Amino acid sequence: MKLIMRTISDIGAKIYLWIFCNFFTFIIMITLSRKRKRMSHDNGIGAIGKVTIVKNQEFPAHDFFVPGRVFDVKIRHASATFLDDAMNCIRSMSIKFSKEEFKSPFDLEMNTGEISLFWSAWSFFKFAQMRREKFGIEYPDYYKKYPEGLRGAKLALRRNPDSFHDLRYYAKTPFQFMGTDKIKRYAKYRIKPFENIKETGIEDRYCNRNVCNQRVLSYETRGRNYLKDEYVERVKKQEVKYMLQIQVRMAHDDENPEIFNNMLPWPEELFPWHDLAVLDIERTLDWEASTRMGFSLNNMPKTLGYIPAKSIYDYNSLNYMRAHSEWARKARMLSYKFRKFPKEIPNNDDRNSEDWTKIQKVKHANLLRS
Repeated sequence: MKLIMRTISDIGAKIYLWIFCNFFTFIIMITLSRKRKRMSHDNGIGAIGKVTIVKNQEFPAHDFFVPGRVFDVKIRHASATFLDDAMNCIRSMSIKFSKEEFKSPFDLEMNTGEISLFWSAWSFFKFAQMRREKFGIEYPDYYKKYPEGLRGAKLALRRNPDSFHDLRYYAKTPFQFMGTDKIKRYAKYRIKPFENIKETGIEDRYCNRNVCNQRVLSYETRGRNYLKDEYVERVKKQEVKYMLQIQVRMAHDDENPEIFNNMLPWPEELFPWHDLAVLDIERTLDWEASTRMGFSLNNMPKTLGYIPAKSIYDYNSLNYMRAHSEWARKARMLSYKFRKFPKEIPNNDDRNSEDWTKIQKVKHANLLRS
């Protein structure tokens, strides 16, 4: 009887997870498509090049990661969630083993910081629910209630980095890895500059109040698009090359759930990072091409895909939720088709904003009143 009740409970938790993630996606689809926006990473720049799987592999062999195999690659760097490069933001790098806008055999979405600000579908919901954005301050309530999120923010935020290129980016929640030997394993990914140059933008003297305040510094002289502008010039000089790396560990039947917790990095002395692929970037994309790009965890071989989740509290529910957000992307693309395409982020003085169009409307209304 206990086994039957446990089975029913497990099925119920999975059904609720499916409903929860799809309902959350529906809300995002309605609200953000109306604004022609992504979930968080609107401020970005895309680029195109080649990715080559390394020949001397130190990780288990896999049918997809064939030594020397070459793919077209598209990447997109972005800042979340604000539209000003000089703000204290999480920076991201998304990778697509394809030159298409969306279709791809392998996608990865990565952010700065070795740990995250949330660790399950439920904690992400609370993260979104408790957001109170006002001129560069948005998460004081969340950080107060969830100190783990505050710790993640301290490690993930980057203020005034020299370039998108010198940062380190992590896909923090593990994925499946079923190699040619058919042994079940798990994998994590990260990307870094090919040359081991110093990472910039890290603040090591954070107080809790400073983490909440993501505003542009009062003495800042760099423009709101300085990172994107720098990246364009860097690519023109052919100085952009990355190394994609992988961590792999064996799976076990009596697995400790904490190995899936993206707030707990795997010890490198036990699970070292191995070189996986070299990315050579050839040219940047314009604003429209960069904005149209979409990424999905469904764009992966089954043997490398996301790990099934059991409930909204399961650590793997984060990737499950990301994989079930496809309708939000489709709604965004539809909004581009039937409404005006969003304008490029201007180089003006409206700083500390997630949506510069709001400020323009307020200014226009004030002018009409005067």
